[in-house]
Amino acid sequence: MDRISHRHVRGGRLISAGTLNGIRAVLRSALSAARRQGVIDRNPGRGLRLPNGARPRAVVWDAEREKAWNDTGARPRVAVWGLHQVGRFLESVQTDPLFALWWLVALRGPRRGEIAGLRWEDINLTDGELTIREQVVVVRGVERLGPPKSAAGVRTLALDEFSVRLLTDLWHRQRRRFGRVDPKQRVFVHENGRPVRPDWLTRRFAKLVKDVDLPPVRLHDLRHGAAGIASAAGVDLKQIQEDMGHHTPLTTIETYICVFQQMARKAVRASAELLLQHVRVRASLAGAYQA
Repeated sequence: MDRISHRHVRGGRLISAGTLNGIRAVLRSALSAARRQGVIDRNPGRGLRLPNGARPRAVVWDAEREKAWNDTGARPRVAVWGLHQVGRFLESVQTDPLFALWWLVALRGPRRGEIAGLRWEDINLTDGELTIREQVVVVRGVERLGPPKSAAGVRTLALDEFSVRLLTDLWHRQRRRFGRVDPKQRVFVHENGRPVRPDWLTRRFAKLVKDVDLPPVRLHDLRHGAAGIASAAGVDLKQIQEDMGHHTPLTTIETYICVFQQMARKAVRASAELLLQHVRVRASLAGAYQA
Protein backbone atom coordinates (compact mmCIF):
# COMPACT_ATOMS: atom_id res chain seq x y z
CA MET A 1 0.00 0.00 0.00
CA ASP A 2 2.93 2.33 0.64
CA ARG A 3 4.24 1.68 -2.88
CA ILE A 4 0.77 2.18 -4.37
CA SER A 5 0.36 5.49 -2.53
CA HIS A 6 3.41 6.89 -4.37
CA ARG A 7 2.09 6.04 -7.82
CA HIS A 8 0.99 8.75 -10.21
CA VAL A 9 -2.28 8.62 -12.12
CA ARG A 10 -3.60 10.44 -15.18
CA GLY A 11 -2.73 14.11 -15.05
CA GLY A 12 0.42 13.49 -13.03
CA ARG A 13 -1.33 13.52 -9.64
CA LEU A 14 -0.63 11.06 -6.86
CA ILE A 15 -3.27 8.41 -6.40
CA SER A 16 -6.07 9.79 -4.22
CA ALA A 17 -6.83 8.83 -0.64
CA GLY A 18 -10.30 7.73 -1.74
CA THR A 19 -8.84 5.26 -4.25
CA LEU A 20 -6.41 3.95 -1.63
CA ASN A 21 -9.27 3.30 0.76
CA GLY A 22 -11.20 1.53 -1.98
CA ILE A 23 -8.24 -0.75 -2.63
CA ARG A 24 -7.93 -1.46 1.09
CA ALA A 25 -11.63 -2.37 1.30
CA VAL A 26 -11.26 -4.93 -1.48
CA LEU A 27 -8.12 -6.40 0.09
CA ARG A 28 -9.68 -6.64 3.55
CA SER A 29 -12.72 -8.42 2.12
CA ALA A 30 -10.57 -10.93 0.20
CA LEU A 31 -8.30 -11.55 3.19
CA SER A 32 -11.31 -12.02 5.48
CA ALA A 33 -12.64 -14.69 3.12
CA ALA A 34 -9.22 -16.36 3.08
CA ARG A 35 -9.14 -16.40 6.91
CA ARG A 36 -12.61 -17.95 7.10
CA GLN A 37 -11.49 -20.67 4.70
CA GLY A 38 -8.38 -21.39 6.76
CA VAL A 39 -5.91 -20.21 4.11
CA ILE A 40 -4.45 -17.67 6.57
CA ASP A 41 -4.81 -17.39 10.34
CA ARG A 42 -5.21 -13.61 10.56
CA ASN A 43 -6.26 -10.71 8.36
CA PRO A 44 -3.25 -8.39 7.95
CA GLY A 45 -5.47 -5.72 6.36
CA ARG A 46 -7.46 -5.04 9.52
CA GLY A 47 -4.78 -2.95 11.23
CA LEU A 48 -3.89 -0.93 8.13
CA ARG A 49 -4.37 2.82 8.58
CA LEU A 50 -4.62 5.17 5.63
CA PRO A 51 -5.41 8.87 5.09
CA ASN A 52 -9.09 9.74 5.20
CA GLY A 53 -10.64 9.06 1.82
CA ALA A 54 -13.22 11.84 1.81
CA ARG A 55 -15.57 11.68 -1.19
CA PRO A 56 -14.95 14.60 -3.59
CA ARG A 57 -18.05 16.75 -3.90
CA ALA A 58 -19.36 17.68 -7.30
CA VAL A 59 -19.69 21.38 -8.18
CA VAL A 60 -21.43 23.08 -11.08
CA TRP A 61 -19.56 24.72 -13.95
CA ASP A 62 -20.64 28.32 -13.39
CA ALA A 63 -19.35 31.38 -15.25
CA GLU A 64 -16.55 32.02 -12.73
CA ARG A 65 -15.21 28.45 -12.87
CA GLU A 66 -15.48 28.37 -16.65
CA LYS A 67 -13.51 31.63 -16.94
CA ALA A 68 -10.77 30.27 -14.66
CA TRP A 69 -10.58 27.14 -16.79
CA ASN A 70 -10.31 29.18 -20.01
CA ASP A 71 -7.64 31.47 -18.49
CA THR A 72 -5.48 28.97 -16.60
CA GLY A 73 -6.65 25.46 -17.43
CA ALA A 74 -7.54 24.90 -13.75
CA ARG A 75 -10.60 22.71 -13.22
CA PRO A 76 -12.45 21.17 -10.26
CA ARG A 77 -11.88 17.49 -9.54
CA VAL A 78 -15.56 16.71 -10.04
CA ALA A 79 -17.70 19.22 -11.92
CA VAL A 80 -21.05 18.97 -13.69
CA TRP A 81 -22.69 21.09 -16.31
CA GLY A 82 -25.52 23.47 -15.60
CA LEU A 83 -28.85 23.01 -17.37
CA HIS A 84 -27.94 25.28 -20.27
CA GLN A 85 -24.69 23.37 -20.85
CA VAL A 86 -26.45 20.01 -20.80
CA GLY A 87 -28.91 21.49 -23.27
CA ARG A 88 -26.12 22.65 -25.58
CA PHE A 89 -24.55 19.21 -25.52
CA LEU A 90 -27.78 17.36 -26.26
CA GLU A 91 -28.65 19.76 -29.07
CA SER A 92 -25.24 19.18 -30.64
CA VAL A 93 -25.56 15.37 -30.63
CA GLN A 94 -29.13 15.09 -31.92
CA THR A 95 -27.94 13.28 -35.05
CA ASP A 96 -25.52 11.00 -33.23
CA PRO A 97 -26.55 7.31 -33.50
CA LEU A 98 -26.27 7.08 -29.71
CA PHE A 99 -28.37 10.15 -28.95
CA ALA A 100 -30.84 8.05 -26.93
CA LEU A 101 -27.97 6.84 -24.73
CA TRP A 102 -26.64 10.35 -24.04
CA TRP A 103 -30.20 11.53 -23.33
CA LEU A 104 -30.89 8.73 -20.83
CA VAL A 105 -27.63 9.26 -18.95
CA ALA A 106 -28.26 13.03 -18.75
CA LEU A 107 -31.87 12.57 -17.62
CA ARG A 108 -31.98 9.38 -15.54
CA GLY A 109 -28.33 8.96 -14.53
CA PRO A 110 -27.45 5.29 -15.08
CA ARG A 111 -23.78 4.41 -14.71
CA ARG A 112 -21.86 3.83 -17.94
CA GLY A 113 -21.56 0.08 -17.33
CA GLU A 114 -25.29 -0.12 -16.60
CA ILE A 115 -26.34 1.68 -19.79
CA ALA A 116 -23.87 -0.39 -21.83
CA GLY A 117 -25.32 -3.60 -20.35
CA LEU A 118 -28.96 -2.68 -20.94
CA ARG A 119 -30.92 -5.26 -22.98
CA TRP A 120 -34.21 -4.88 -24.82
CA GLU A 121 -35.85 -7.30 -22.39
CA ASP A 122 -35.04 -4.78 -19.64
CA ILE A 123 -37.22 -2.11 -21.28
CA ASN A 124 -41.01 -1.92 -21.04
CA LEU A 125 -42.07 0.57 -23.69
CA THR A 126 -45.76 0.07 -22.91
CA ASP A 127 -45.47 1.10 -19.26
CA GLY A 128 -42.53 3.46 -19.82
CA GLU A 129 -39.93 1.74 -17.62
CA LEU A 130 -36.43 0.37 -17.82
CA THR A 131 -34.86 -1.96 -15.29
CA ILE A 132 -31.17 -1.97 -14.39
CA ARG A 133 -30.20 -5.61 -13.72
CA GLU A 134 -26.52 -5.87 -14.65
CA GLN A 135 -23.52 -3.87 -15.75
CA VAL A 136 -20.60 -4.32 -18.10
CA VAL A 137 -17.05 -3.92 -16.81
CA VAL A 138 -13.83 -4.21 -18.77
CA VAL A 139 -10.98 -5.99 -16.99
CA ARG A 140 -7.61 -6.01 -18.77
CA GLY A 141 -9.36 -5.49 -22.08
CA VAL A 142 -11.88 -8.29 -21.52
CA GLU A 143 -15.58 -7.46 -21.18
CA ARG A 144 -17.34 -8.97 -18.17
CA LEU A 145 -21.02 -8.98 -17.21
CA GLY A 146 -21.99 -8.78 -13.57
CA PRO A 147 -24.44 -7.27 -11.10
CA PRO A 148 -24.61 -3.50 -10.54
CA LYS A 149 -22.25 -1.79 -8.14
CA SER A 150 -24.41 -2.62 -5.10
CA ALA A 151 -27.70 -4.31 -4.24
CA ALA A 152 -29.37 -0.91 -4.49
CA GLY A 153 -28.14 -0.72 -8.08
CA VAL A 154 -30.83 -3.17 -9.20
CA ARG A 155 -33.69 -0.75 -9.82
CA THR A 156 -36.49 0.27 -12.17
CA LEU A 157 -36.50 3.76 -13.67
CA ALA A 158 -39.61 5.49 -14.97
CA LEU A 159 -39.38 6.93 -18.47
CA ASP A 160 -41.00 10.06 -19.83
CA GLU A 161 -42.88 10.11 -23.15
CA PHE A 162 -39.95 11.57 -25.10
CA SER A 163 -37.59 8.85 -23.84
CA VAL A 164 -40.12 6.18 -24.83
CA ARG A 165 -40.35 7.69 -28.32
CA LEU A 166 -36.56 7.71 -28.63
CA LEU A 167 -36.27 4.05 -27.62
CA THR A 168 -39.19 3.01 -29.81
CA ASP A 169 -37.57 4.69 -32.82
CA LEU A 170 -34.26 2.99 -31.99
CA TRP A 171 -35.99 -0.42 -31.79
CA HIS A 172 -37.57 0.06 -35.23
CA ARG A 173 -34.26 1.20 -36.75
CA GLN A 174 -32.48 -1.87 -35.41
CA ARG A 175 -35.24 -4.15 -36.70
CA ARG A 176 -34.91 -2.65 -40.18
CA ARG A 177 -31.12 -2.96 -40.07
CA PHE A 178 -30.76 -6.45 -38.54
CA GLY A 179 -34.06 -8.06 -39.57
CA ARG A 180 -35.20 -8.73 -36.00
CA VAL A 181 -34.49 -7.57 -32.48
CA ASP A 182 -33.62 -10.31 -29.98
CA PRO A 183 -34.96 -9.40 -26.51
CA LYS A 184 -31.58 -10.42 -25.06
CA GLN A 185 -29.73 -8.15 -27.49
CA ARG A 186 -28.03 -5.09 -26.07
CA VAL A 187 -29.92 -1.88 -26.65
CA PHE A 188 -26.93 0.25 -27.63
CA VAL A 189 -24.79 -1.18 -30.42
CA HIS A 190 -22.49 -0.02 -33.20
CA GLU A 191 -23.64 0.10 -36.80
CA ASN A 192 -22.41 -3.49 -37.26
CA GLY A 193 -24.45 -4.72 -34.29
CA ARG A 194 -21.53 -5.10 -31.90
CA PRO A 195 -22.44 -3.88 -28.38
CA VAL A 196 -20.79 -0.66 -27.20
CA ARG A 197 -18.27 -0.98 -24.36
CA PRO A 198 -18.03 1.33 -21.33
CA ASP A 199 -14.43 2.36 -22.10
CA TRP A 200 -15.37 3.22 -25.69
CA LEU A 201 -18.31 5.31 -24.44
CA THR A 202 -15.93 7.30 -22.26
CA ARG A 203 -13.67 8.11 -25.22
CA ARG A 204 -16.59 8.88 -27.51
CA PHE A 205 -18.16 11.22 -24.96
CA ALA A 206 -14.87 13.08 -24.43
CA LYS A 207 -14.57 13.68 -28.18
CA LEU A 208 -18.14 14.97 -28.46
CA VAL A 209 -17.59 17.36 -25.53
CA LYS A 210 -14.41 18.69 -27.13
CA ASP A 211 -16.19 19.23 -30.45
CA VAL A 212 -18.90 21.32 -28.76
CA ASP A 213 -16.29 23.40 -26.88
CA LEU A 214 -17.93 22.94 -23.48
CA PRO A 215 -16.13 22.83 -20.11
CA PRO A 216 -14.70 19.34 -19.61
CA VAL A 217 -16.73 16.75 -17.73
CA ARG A 218 -16.53 12.98 -17.56
CA LEU A 219 -19.32 10.72 -18.73
CA HIS A 220 -19.88 9.87 -15.05
CA ASP A 221 -20.35 13.59 -14.37
CA LEU A 222 -23.32 13.56 -16.74
CA ARG A 223 -24.85 11.12 -14.22
CA HIS A 224 -24.05 13.57 -11.41
CA GLY A 225 -25.81 16.30 -13.36
CA ALA A 226 -28.94 14.13 -13.68
CA ALA A 227 -29.24 14.14 -9.89
CA GLY A 228 -28.98 17.94 -9.84
CA ILE A 229 -31.59 18.30 -12.58
CA ALA A 230 -33.96 16.03 -10.67
CA SER A 231 -33.46 18.11 -7.54
CA ALA A 232 -34.14 21.35 -9.43
CA ALA A 233 -37.31 19.79 -10.83
CA GLY A 234 -38.57 19.14 -7.30
CA VAL A 235 -37.94 15.37 -7.05
CA ASP A 236 -37.58 14.37 -3.39
CA LEU A 237 -34.30 13.08 -2.00
CA LYS A 238 -35.52 9.52 -1.40
CA GLN A 239 -36.56 9.15 -5.03
CA ILE A 240 -33.27 10.58 -6.27
CA GLN A 241 -31.40 8.12 -4.04
CA GLU A 242 -33.34 5.19 -5.50
CA ASP A 243 -32.95 6.41 -9.08
CA MET A 244 -29.19 6.83 -8.63
CA GLY A 245 -28.90 3.35 -7.13
CA HIS A 246 -27.38 4.56 -3.85
CA HIS A 247 -27.62 2.43 -0.72
CA THR A 248 -28.61 5.35 1.54
CA PRO A 249 -29.73 8.99 1.12
CA LEU A 250 -26.53 9.97 2.93
CA THR A 251 -24.45 8.86 -0.05
CA THR A 252 -26.65 10.97 -2.31
CA ILE A 253 -26.34 14.05 -0.08
CA GLU A 254 -22.56 13.72 0.36
CA THR A 255 -22.02 13.36 -3.37
CA TYR A 256 -24.41 15.99 -4.68
CA ILE A 257 -24.97 18.56 -1.93
CA CYS A 258 -23.18 21.38 -3.81
CA VAL A 259 -24.99 20.52 -7.02
CA PHE A 260 -28.35 20.42 -5.24
CA GLN A 261 -27.77 23.83 -3.68
CA GLN A 262 -26.73 25.55 -6.89
CA MET A 263 -29.48 23.94 -8.96
CA ALA A 264 -32.01 24.96 -6.28
CA ARG A 265 -30.86 28.60 -6.46
CA LYS A 266 -31.26 28.57 -10.24
CA ALA A 267 -34.68 26.97 -9.93
CA VAL A 268 -36.00 29.55 -7.45
CA ARG A 269 -34.69 32.41 -9.63
CA ALA A 270 -36.44 30.92 -12.64
CA SER A 271 -39.64 30.54 -10.60
CA ALA A 272 -39.45 34.15 -9.42
CA GLU A 273 -38.87 35.42 -12.97
CA LEU A 274 -41.88 33.47 -14.19
CA LEU A 275 -44.06 34.83 -11.38
CA LEU A 276 -42.91 38.40 -11.96
CA GLN A 277 -44.09 38.17 -15.56
CA HIS A 278 -47.63 37.93 -14.19
CA VAL A 279 -47.41 40.37 -11.27
CA ARG A 280 -47.33 44.14 -11.41
CA VAL A 281 -44.63 45.23 -8.98
CA ARG A 282 -43.60 48.85 -8.34
CA ALA A 283 -40.27 49.76 -9.90
CA SER A 284 -38.96 50.91 -6.52
CA LEU A 285 -39.72 49.31 -3.16
CA ALA A 286 -37.83 51.92 -1.15
CA GLY A 287 -41.06 53.37 0.26
CA ALA A 288 -42.13 50.00 1.55
CA TYR A 289 -38.88 49.61 3.49
CA GLN A 290 -39.23 53.10 4.97
CA ALA A 291 -42.78 52.33 6.03
